Amino acid sequence: MKPHTMDSYIYGVLQRESARQNTTFELIASENFASGAVIELCGSIFTNKYAEGYPGKRYYNGCRFMDEIEEYAIERLTTLYGCNYANVQPHSGANANTAVYQAFLKPGDTILGMDLASGGHLSHGASVNLSGKVYNSVAYGVDKDGYLDYNQVRDLALEHEPKMIVAGASAYPRQIDWAAFRTIADEVGAYLLVDMAHYSGLIAGGSYYSPIPHAHVVTSTTHKTLRGPRGGMILWNDEKYTKRINSAIFPGTQGGPLMNIIAAKAQCYSEALDPTFAEYTGAVIHHAKVMSDKFLDNDVRVMTDGTDSHILLLDLRNKGVSGREVADKLEEHGITVNKNGVPNDPRPFTETSGIRIGTAAETTRLGWDADDEFAQVAETISLVINQEI
Repeated sequence: MKPHTMDSYIYGVLQRESARQNTTFELIASENFASGAVIELCGSIFTNKYAEGYPGKRYYNGCRFMDEIEEYAIERLTTLYGCNYANVQPHSGANANTAVYQAFLKPGDTILGMDLASGGHLSHGASVNLSGKVYNSVAYGVDKDGYLDYNQVRDLALEHEPKMIVAGASAYPRQIDWAAFRTIADEVGAYLLVDMAHYSGLIAGGSYYSPIPHAHVVTSTTHKTLRGPRGGMILWNDEKYTKRINSAIFPGTQGGPLMNIIAAKAQCYSEALDPTFAEYTGAVIHHAKVMSDKFLDNDVRVMTDGTDSHILLLDLRNKGVSGREVADKLEEHGITVNKNGVPNDPRPFTETSGIRIGTAAETTRLGWDADDEFAQVAETISLVINQEI
């Protein structure tokens, strides 16, 4: 029944989006289905309260319970990843990255991050992003088979002597060697920032290597594989970074924290500490491998010929069809993916020559043992890519 205070048009859109989510196969790699408890907290009365500052040092009165929920979120988060310090206030992963840059760099300093076309993120130094405008950005990429080229990363680091190296990706399916990145960073005296946004849930579940022992600072979103609300977070181990990181969030780049979202973050951290979450992350990767095998059987190119994560990147360059065309056609068949660039993509970002697929959301919905369902949808995707339907 429609709440009597909700605008009727808004309610209608909400109902239509609910129907869309419930009737499509969701394979957007950066999406997931949050629990009812997380969603309830996102819409809770915590949204009514301003709480600028940090626990015990607020700029508003009436923050006793805001302190309690933020301190609990930090405790759950540091326990989850085995780190010493955390900031749960970033409104997004990009905000977290921006704050880290401000904390450790000066405008014009050199950062070395993954090329957007190779699977990096806008906030890792892309020219159209703030990170590529304020800082001198140099990019590394992947080899012809789609694998990270650590020799190239080292060569570029030695040549450009970056102040910060950024590791992490938004469309890289394989395990990233965090230790190799730290070795390169140490060689040139750079800070190592790991943006684990896509892999953070898998890392929390023990299904993907943790960057915590290797990075100077780690950032992440809280949705995607972690299955929480849309937001960001920052993790670190060395106490000497605490003041500069916290100051870079508030007052450096943000005002009041979103206390309703922080409460929802605390809930998702608690959920990820449950032993069943590790089983979930293992199933996410298993389902991605099931899909990869089916694609390869159907003559669909899979970058790196497989995956170590929830991500699959399909290369359409030999099919005479663009990523946009495939994504639009799949949506007509009730399957949601996103167009995505591939290394050395001849098409513009508005078209692309690839699609990105992720298995986190549907594993949440279908459960741990859904091989048949994932194989069947991979078969349908293959038919669309091969222009047989």
